[in-house]
Amino acid sequence: MKTLIVIPARYASTRYPGKALAPLRGASGVAKPLIQRSWEAAQEVQGIDRVVVATDDARISEVAQGFGADVVMTSSDCQNGTERCAEALDALGGGFDVVVNLQGDAPLTPHWFIEDLVQGLMAHPTAEVATPVLRADGRALMGFQDDRRAGRVGGTTVVFGAEGKALYFSKEVIPYTGGSETAPNSPTSVFHHVGVYAYRPSALAAYPRWAPGPLETLEGLEQLRFLERERPVQCIEVDAKGRQFWELNNPEDVPRIEEMLRGMQVD
Repeated sequence: MKTLIVIPARYASTRYPGKALAPLRGASGVAKPLIQRSWEAAQEVQGIDRVVVATDDARISEVAQGFGADVVMTSSDCQNGTERCAEALDALGGGFDVVVNLQGDAPLTPHWFIEDLVQGLMAHPTAEVATPVLRADGRALMGFQDDRRAGRVGGTTVVFGAEGKALYFSKEVIPYTGGSETAPNSPTSVFHHVGVYAYRPSALAAYPRWAPGPLETLEGLEQLRFLERERPVQCIEVDAKGRQFWELNNPEDVPRIEEMLRGMQVD
């Protein structure tokens, strides 16, 4: 089985323009751009045959090639990371059994999340797409709720059925818990959607041919296009093993992620 990791990256982020090149300081105090930290996270994953950065921006391409990344140039018409992954796979001529979309704003993604994700997709032959989910503790849940009260888009949450098939993803905090699950270190009923995907090539090839539906448009969540087409998305529960996880969605997230990098002793 051949597995490809694609790191889609664009410069014109709506909430944080230039986010892919935002400097993040680690434990040593050395600043590295976000795209480099995401690429370094991908290098830790076992069982991967190739890692590429997919971008339409010359600035990102130059920086990525500067730290040794393999870059695939893609069209500026790509509406999201999934479309960019599909175009990158096509540009590479296919030849992979699984394509992983490791979004460029998630440098804290542990390698075992992706390893478990690929294994999970293989274990569910009817699933066309798989994605990791992480049970939030009270501290994480309060962080999501604080972000929403402040008008910020924080983490995405997900609800799924008894067999792990996704029912819905949202930037709102779902399900509603009524403020009852607030113990900082206790597990809650809320699952944080980790923004990584593993696709079968056939599902990835079909995706750009579908027009975005109303739910995808409202939420701004690319994975909802699969659900609106009634294509199964398998949720794979992963274990943080004590590590904090957060995506870089807003400029305000930079100090939080830098603190986490220092805590993990990541240079």
